[in-house]
Amino acid sequence: MKAFDPFAGPGPRWCAIPAYRPFLEDLAAGVLAWLGDLPPETLSDATILLPNRRATRAFAEALAKRSEGRPVLLPQVRPLGDLEEDEPPFTPGALGLDLPPAIAPLTRRFEMARMIVERFDPDLTPLRALDLADALGGFLDSCQLEEVPEPERVARLVEGEMAEHWERSARFLGLAVQVWPERLKELGLVDPAWRRATLLRRLAELWDAHPPRRPVIAAGSTGTVPAAADVLGAVARAPLGCVVLPGLDLDLDERVWRQIDAGNEQHPQRALKRLLERHDVARAAVRPWFHPPVADPVADPVAVRAEQRGLARQRLLNEALRPADATGDWRAAIQDIRARAAAAGAGDDPIAQGLEGLSVLTLRHDEETAAAIALMMRETLETPGKTCALVTPDQGLGRRVAARLERWGIRPDASAGQPLNRMPAGVLVDLCVRWMAAPADPQAILGLLKHPLVRLDLGEIDVERAAAALEAMGLRGPPVSSFARLNARLDKALSDDRDGSGPSESRTRRHALAKVLADRLERLVATARAVFAPQPDSSAALDAAARSLTALIEALAGQNAWAGPDGEAAAGLLSDLIAGGAALGAATPGDLVELVQGLLADTVVRTGGATHPSLRILGAIEARLVRADRMILAGLEEGVWPQGAPVDPFLSRPMRAALDLPPPERRIGQSAQDFVQAACAEEAVLVHTERRGGQPSVRSRWLWRLDMLTRGANTRDTPVAVASPAHVADWTRALDAPARSTPDYVRRPAPTPPVDRRPRELPVTGVERWVRDPYAVYAQRILGLKVLERPGASAEAMARGDAVHAAIEQVVRTWPDALPDDCADQIEGFIMDAMTEAGFEDAALARERPLARNCARWLERFERERRERGATLLIEQSGALTFDGPAGPFTLTARADRIELDAAGAAVIDFKTGSTPSQKQVVQGFAPQLTLTAAILAEGGFPAPPTEATELLYVKVTGRREPGVVTDVAKLGRGNSLSAAHLAARELERLKQGVAAFDDPATPYASWVAPQFMGNFGGNYDHLARVWEWHVVGGEDEAPE
Repeated sequence: MKAFDPFAGPGPRWCAIPAYRPFLEDLAAGVLAWLGDLPPETLSDATILLPNRRATRAFAEALAKRSEGRPVLLPQVRPLGDLEEDEPPFTPGALGLDLPPAIAPLTRRFEMARMIVERFDPDLTPLRALDLADALGGFLDSCQLEEVPEPERVARLVEGEMAEHWERSARFLGLAVQVWPERLKELGLVDPAWRRATLLRRLAELWDAHPPRRPVIAAGSTGTVPAAADVLGAVARAPLGCVVLPGLDLDLDERVWRQIDAGNEQHPQRALKRLLERHDVARAAVRPWFHPPVADPVADPVAVRAEQRGLARQRLLNEALRPADATGDWRAAIQDIRARAAAAGAGDDPIAQGLEGLSVLTLRHDEETAAAIALMMRETLETPGKTCALVTPDQGLGRRVAARLERWGIRPDASAGQPLNRMPAGVLVDLCVRWMAAPADPQAILGLLKHPLVRLDLGEIDVERAAAALEAMGLRGPPVSSFARLNARLDKALSDDRDGSGPSESRTRRHALAKVLADRLERLVATARAVFAPQPDSSAALDAAARSLTALIEALAGQNAWAGPDGEAAAGLLSDLIAGGAALGAATPGDLVELVQGLLADTVVRTGGATHPSLRILGAIEARLVRADRMILAGLEEGVWPQGAPVDPFLSRPMRAALDLPPPERRIGQSAQDFVQAACAEEAVLVHTERRGGQPSVRSRWLWRLDMLTRGANTRDTPVAVASPAHVADWTRALDAPARSTPDYVRRPAPTPPVDRRPRELPVTGVERWVRDPYAVYAQRILGLKVLERPGASAEAMARGDAVHAAIEQVVRTWPDALPDDCADQIEGFIMDAMTEAGFEDAALARERPLARNCARWLERFERERRERGATLLIEQSGALTFDGPAGPFTLTARADRIELDAAGAAVIDFKTGSTPSQKQVVQGFAPQLTLTAAILAEGGFPAPPTEATELLYVKVTGRREPGVVTDVAKLGRGNSLSAAHLAARELERLKQGVAAFDDPATPYASWVAPQFMGNFGGNYDHLARVWEWHVVGGEDEAPE
């Protein structure tokens, strides 16, 4: 005799598996119980309809597990959402096999955008047309799945008083629903949603007219699509048919059940109630599905307790999520639950029992959340056979968790796949399209040269060495706007040094390698950009631009670019762009970048490769019907899970209601059911992140309701609370924490190199660095560490200063005597030309132009005033002074911005565009640039007669509210009682004493000996000296001012 017969009794047959039970395992157990002692081939005649393909695979695994070695032929298991007319449950020829194939999603998107451009708005950019196509496609999908009759009547919805926006939308949709089917007919294709709904509708009609004679079980579906709901009705009415509903709460209070109406679409039971109402089935008529019995309740009390706990959990969650207008009597409902449990003889509090195994983990931010989840998943593997699943609609969080698991060499089974723009082929496409838009972009060039798929052929030249040379000599530093300027920078790197010595042989060889590679790259990108001729930023037909992009990719990587799953996806994307881009209008290089990057981000590639199938990362939809021993539900923040009600760009709520389209809140109700199904697992961890993307987040409404219900149930006699696994957060924070909370901070570095390695020549700016931070001189001059600029790094501040210096120098060289009347205009031109040469972007140049104009006007006044004195001008002159030290001669060098010689003496001038040293710093010897320059001049170290300084001037030129400021740091006053000449002589004596001190091998090159003056002067070697460790964190005292 069979232990269970789902087809017993008259139809219709509706069954349900509670949310706390593992749906697919119980379904498999019921099928095997129905099979009984019948031969194994009996099952092959049956058809099982499940919601999706993941569920069909999981059911086959559950059936094999439940059969316990018994030979069984699998039934026909098919996904209800992805049926084909030439496969079971269809019989050959039953539907006439007359449905055209479905249009591919990307092809549909391009064709719809093409239709919009051709028939509605030829002036749309391709990107805007694709956005409209996405919105239109969503509207058509809704109409087709909901089987809206005469969708073209949307154009007549504007008869009443409506906003102009909705009127335009309605007219557009009314035309689109007529034109798009015509285009599909030309292509011989149909929409995927229409095809799916039509197949389900024909199946429902077929089985209503000719009910299947073989066993059919439809399980796990809630019938949200009308045609699918009618298929379920036909199955339930079939002679050997049965429908198994997921998570229907047969114990929910009848009064609450009645309140779950059209006004409560957000309730988790709403979809199931709507399905039953559609077929006039009372909830009481739904039978429980087969429940695998416990072999010996006395010998196995754990299983019995787990069953009781699961039932209590389901009741608790459904009470927490009851309709808003039924939450007023929560306390009464809690008392009723406890009273019924006591009447049944249960010794445990049902609320506390429902909270067993359920915990809420609150974490601070995204990274901590990912680390905690990865740790919990890793912990699962310590128990053989135990499974764990992360369920979250946040794909970004899923990727973070997968990355965290990599630290243990674990790759979980992830349903979401990887976006194409994160895979090698997608990165290559992205780099190439960016390179086409900005040929001299250093990041794009370096990214391509270092990409694993790129294989450039330079003959006998080593590409890696050539790439390194190009990077060092041409791509590091401020960006250049063209290859012409890149080549100019390469040639400038080959120019003579300041001392007049020519380039070394090694530099010449590297320059030659860089030039060969740059020429090759320039030809490649010029060929690709020829499609945008005659102007570099002209528009080009989208299909032609896509062909050029494809040719560029193949020129760089060959056919290897299209290998593997990601390569195939990239090839398909570009093929569709070539085939469907012709009618999308023209695109500029910038449009092409934005379009391709959007397509790459939207394309998902699934590669598999899981090393631990017992760990899974699932989206909320993929997780339906899936159960694991530990379920981690993450992303429980408003706007994430549940997502907010979608905003229809075309239809207002009244317009949707007039078309019989479902309200936006219906999706939230489906999400709520998914949440309840997953949260009813034996061990469920609900994860909330306090800050997402650096911004405060709001806890999910479901967590709030669960918290409120628990607080209401918490009394002195029956204390209850939702568990919080604080140890997980503690473990997470300790995972990457240092071994000790108080590490041994390093002391201030103070190396003592041999005297013969210490520098015997320094410029005056180097001395300024030396007196403030000797360690920086040690790193630069003794260790030989040079600053490495970032590719494309912004150097606008330095470039602005260089531009002003160059303009002033050019003023003196162009007009050594009298200044012209239009001097200010020409100085402005000098400054702007220098900034353009330095690689300033157009936006930066526009910002700098008014500042340059102010600078030019002020500099003109400054020049005229200074020249009225009749002084002789020395511009950008080099000078040197050598004196004896204990370890040998020491040479001091300087390059003066400007020296003015007159009968009274000399004015030593330094131009600044940033902050200038104070007189206090100069007098104390911490800013000796001008004083030492004056000392060299007094000793005859410049190409001029020995002359004592009378003025030491810092000229600050900014072009802002105060365009320029002249500061004489040698001016007599409270802070200074010495003349410029005396300051210079004293500073030279200080330098000699310092040289003598550092000629002592015991004198260290300590870091930051004058931290009070390092605020704007610290820099390139502070990380090497670990300044922030010993000076800030370690709390070492600063030197007093």
